[in-house]
Amino acid sequence: MGTTRRRSPRRLLGVLAATATAFTLFAAAPTAGAADTTGTATATTRSADTAARTLSTSTPVVFVHGYTGNASNWVTAMSVFRASGWSSSNLFAYEYNSYGNNITNAQGLATYVNTVKARTGASKVAIVNHSMGGLVSQYYLKVLGGNTSVSHLASIAGANHGTTYAGACLIYTTCQQMYPGSSFISQISAGDETPGDTKYATWYSACDGIIIPYTSTRLDGATNNNVVCQTHIGYLTDTVVLGQIARFVAS
Repeated sequence: MGTTRRRSPRRLLGVLAATATAFTLFAAAPTAGAADTTGTATATTRSADTAARTLSTSTPVVFVHGYTGNASNWVTAMSVFRASGWSSSNLFAYEYNSYGNNITNAQGLATYVNTVKARTGASKVAIVNHSMGGLVSQYYLKVLGGNTSVSHLASIAGANHGTTYAGACLIYTTCQQMYPGSSFISQISAGDETPGDTKYATWYSACDGIIIPYTSTRLDGATNNNVVCQTHIGYLTDTVVLGQIARFVAS
């Protein structure tokens, strides 16, 4: 009988280990290539997403207060917009004479928007208004042709079709213009209420108490958001609604 040579257990384990290593390297090579491709695609997607976010929050925003209001009305709103990605240098508050004439106020808004565009280098701005600021904004966009300079318009409890509450201050021209059926209201509501390529949205509530009827805020052709219950002044510190508006302007 011949003698059969037996490999030592140590040598046999070494051969098996070498074979397993070779198999692992061979199988892993394509996988590594796929991982690299996926990583590049993911990085590209993230880069595109970042660019989109930067672009959407780079639009300057002009806030337009209501009757007897001022820039301080927008402290919370600006905070919400900054938290949503806006730079403070792109947030502006237009102030006007609440007791003057809304035609003059709209003309002042036109000048202010041009100043903001020149300062920021932007071709368009977004406008966020409250209460009587809706009249000022609508006159600017519709009658003065400002829609070509406005990407988004958000009207918060805007007196867009007037409010009977203005009957309490009819000694002022602005309140006369804000009363339902005024020639001013007729001018901004006749025909297309949402002209141009501007995106329009409104927020209104049955709990408003100042805009009467509360549906006066709605604009034909706009995205009209019925808030379950919010007071006229309460909107100015309502971070939920203001967050919705920031997302709308970023869209």
